[in-house]
Amino acid sequence: MTITPYPETAPSFWRSYGALWKRVPGSAVYLLAVFVLAMTSVSVLSGLFWTGVGLLIIVIGLPIIVATLFVARGFGVADRFLLGLTGLPAVAEPEWHRDPVARPGFWATLIRPLRNGHYWIYLLHGMIVSPILSTISFVLTVTWLSVSLGGLTYGFWGLFLPRGDGGEWGHYVADAVPWLFDGWSSWTVEVVLYFVAGILFSFTLPWVLRGLSLAHHGVARGMLGRWPSDDLAAEVRAEAAARSSAVVAEDKSLRRLERDIHDGPQQRLVRLQMDLASLERRAQAGDTDAAAELAREARGHAKAALDELRALSSGVAPPLLQDRGLSAALDALALESAVPTRVELDPAIDAAVPAEVARTVYFIAAELLTNAAKHSAATAATLRVWVRPVGPGEQPTLDLWLVDNGRGGARFAPGHGLEGLRERAHGLRGDLVLQSPLGGPTTVGVHVPLAGAPADA
Repeated sequence: MTITPYPETAPSFWRSYGALWKRVPGSAVYLLAVFVLAMTSVSVLSGLFWTGVGLLIIVIGLPIIVATLFVARGFGVADRFLLGLTGLPAVAEPEWHRDPVARPGFWATLIRPLRNGHYWIYLLHGMIVSPILSTISFVLTVTWLSVSLGGLTYGFWGLFLPRGDGGEWGHYVADAVPWLFDGWSSWTVEVVLYFVAGILFSFTLPWVLRGLSLAHHGVARGMLGRWPSDDLAAEVRAEAAARSSAVVAEDKSLRRLERDIHDGPQQRLVRLQMDLASLERRAQAGDTDAAAELAREARGHAKAALDELRALSSGVAPPLLQDRGLSAALDALALESAVPTRVELDPAIDAAVPAEVARTVYFIAAELLTNAAKHSAATAATLRVWVRPVGPGEQPTLDLWLVDNGRGGARFAPGHGLEGLRERAHGLRGDLVLQSPLGGPTTVGVHVPLAGAPADA
C-alpha cells in the first residue's frame, strides 16, 4: 500500500497578515526616525565635506575630509542599527581595514580611509541616497498613518472642527452621487467616507510599511553592507597575521632551543670532554682507580646530555609523532607527564590533522602539560582532543582542552609560556583561550582550523 504524505500547508493569509502587523510599530518608528537621521546627516556631512574640499588648497582640508568619512561611517552604522527595529535580517559589517599590513607613518594612517571604498559609499549614502529615500518613505508613512488613524476616528475629533457655510464638502459628494447618498447629511457623508478611507489605509498599512522597510534594507545591504571582496580582504589579512604570528613563535622557539642547548647539553658535553682528557692522563699515569671514577662520571654526563637532547628534540619533531601519528604521540606524552593525565582522543584526528598542524599541536600539548607540572601543583589532569563536527559549508576545527585541578591563577603575560603558545596557535590561524580562577581548576582550550592552515606554521 502506498502512503501519500500530507502536503505541506502554506501559512494562511490571516496568519501572515497578523505577522506583518506585529512588525508595524517597529517599522513605523524606523521610517520616522531614519528621516530625522537622514536630514541630520545631509546637513552635517555636506557642511564638513565641502568645507574640506574648499580648504584642500591648504593642508587642513585633508584631515577635514577624512573626519567627514568617519562621521559618514557613524551615520551609516546608526542607520544599520535602526534597521533592527524592522525585524529584517541584520546587515553585515563591512571590512574597514582592507590593507593586509598596516603601513606605518602619520600620513599613511591619515589617508587610509581615503583608500577604502566603503567610506566613500557611506558618504554617498548619507549625503544623497538616504535623504532622498527617507523623504519619500517619510511622506508615505505619515500619509498612511494619519489617514488610517484619522479616518477611523474622524467621527470623534471632527465634531470639534469649526463648520460654517461652505466649509463642508460632504454635500458636494452627495450631489455627485445622489443615488448613493440621497437624503444624507453632509456630516454623515464625511464621516462615512473618512471611515472607509481609514479602513482601506489601515488594511494596507502593514504592506506599505513593510515595502518601505524592504527598500531601505535593500539599499543598506548594497551600500552599507559587506561586499564579496571583503571576505577575500579579511582572508588575506588573517593569513598575513597568521604568518606573522608563526614567524614570531618560531623565532622565539629557536631562541629558546638555542638557550636550552647552551645551558644544558652543551655544558655537559664540555664537562664530558674535560673528563675524558683527565681520564686519558690518569690512564697514561697508571692511576686505574681515578681513571675508573672519571669514566663513571663521564658516563653519567653522557647519559644526562643524551636525555636532555631527547627532551629537547621531543619539542621539535618527536619520532613517535612522525612514525605513528598524533594520537600515539599524545598518549605517550600523557604517560610521561609528571601529572597523572587522562586522555580522551577522537579516532579521526590522525586522518583529519595535517602533519604540519599535528607538530604544532603536539608541541602546545607538551608545553601545557609541562606548565601544569611546574606551576599549578596539580595532581590530576584531563587531555581531550577531537575534531569538531561541522555542517555544510563550515570549516572543520581541531579542539584541544587541558583541564587540571591545580591552584589556578594562570594568565597571559608578554614573554611567558602561555603567550608564546597563543602566538603558535595564531600561527595556525587558531586561538588559545584560558580560564584559570584562583583556586582552580585551570582550563586551556586550543582551537585550530584544519582547512587552509599555513604549511610553514
